[in-house]
Amino acid sequence: MRGVEAGDAAGLADTLTRNRAYMAPFEPWRSEVFYTEAGQAARIDALLAERDGGRVAPYVLVETGSGAPVGMINLGSIALGPFRSGGLGYWVDRAWHGRGLATAAVEEVCRIARDEIGLHRVEAGTLVDNTASQRVLAKAGFEQYGLAPRYLHINGAWRDHRLFQRLLHDDPPL
Repeated sequence: MRGVEAGDAAGLADTLTRNRAYMAPFEPWRSEVFYTEAGQAARIDALLAERDGGRVAPYVLVETGSGAPVGMINLGSIALGPFRSGGLGYWVDRAWHGRGLATAAVEEVCRIARDEIGLHRVEAGTLVDNTASQRVLAKAGFEQYGLAPRYLHINGAWRDHRLFQRLLHDDPPL
């Protein structure tokens, strides 16, 4: 896992294209441009601009050796002050499922959120029937705290989501 870079655009476009049909039930509608190198380059530019503004911490998950992207994870909607919270999102190449990569990445991002950003909590949401992602969150210490009806527009409809959080510490805000 490392910070996303402009040079990741082609590899991410390839990985996303390869996983497009598999990820469709879990994703919002995406334009055809999203699956191109140019589309990913624009997305990376936007993520890096948000990172520089302190609103997002994007990372790419890479294969050891080749450095090829096999997923992404980001901590967005970062709020400081008395809230000190952020929202987690991630995806992993289907070929890498079941190897603990997502769990390890979630745990590392929680460590960064606590130790480097000073957050108190991290939250995440999953589709109600996305049991694989719910297992990842449970293994990483997240607890379900609610159900959000029609939370996100996913795969053509407003879908209910289970909401999870992980409290990182109980120290006062920095």
